[in-house]
Amino acid sequence: MPSLRSLLYMLPRLWETLCNRVTTVAYPFGPSEVPPNYRGRVRIEADLCRGCGACVRDCPSFGLELEKESRDEFRLIYYPRRCIFCGQCEESCRFDAIRLTNEFVKPSVGRRPSREVLVDCGSGPEASEH
Repeated sequence: MPSLRSLLYMLPRLWETLCNRVTTVAYPFGPSEVPPNYRGRVRIEADLCRGCGACVRDCPSFGLELEKESRDEFRLIYYPRRCIFCGQCEESCRFDAIRLTNEFVKPSVGRRPSREVLVDCGSGPEASEH
């Protein structure tokens, strides 16, 4: 009796599934469509960054670090392996300098770099060191 009940439950759904169109993406044979709210690669416009540290303060995964030498000399360092792509840094920035694009983060062979210098507003030998 239980198997007959399951069969009666399954048959209409099976028929409906067979009669509907395919609902999948054409990715390997066409371009990948990214949703409008996709959060991908972290990008920054260095000329808009003021070094206020709001993005660093609000990052839940400690993916950003700010090294300040003085008011006008600072470096914003990004740790890609720590980033969870939550978008909090973008929301926190009052100057719209940092944003998450819809670009995919490319896979790497081996280890990804442990840090990237996003903004380097400084002078001296430490400023050129990455």
